[in-house]
Amino acid sequence: MCRSIKTLRPPALPEEATQEEIRAAALQFVRKVSGFRTPAAHNREVFDRAVEAIAAATQDLLAGLEVRGQGAGARRATE
Repeated sequence: MCRSIKTLRPPALPEEATQEEIRAAALQFVRKVSGFRTPAAHNREVFDRAVEAIAAATQDLLAGLEVRGQGAGARRATE
C-alpha cells in the first residue's frame, strides 16, 4: 500500500506539492498503519482526524525543509 506514497519535495517533485497530493499520502499512511482501506462507520471520525493530522504535519515538514545546496530559497512557504 505505501509504495504509492511518492516523495513530495524537490527535486523528486518539480513543483510544490498540492494539498491533494499531501492528503493522498496521509490517507495511504493511515490506511497502512490502521490496516483498513476503508474504516467502519464507528471508526470513521478517528480515521479522518488521523488523516488530517498527518496531512498537517506533512505540510509543516515540507514548509520547513531546506534542500541541501539550494540555500534558503528552497524553503517552502505555507501561505
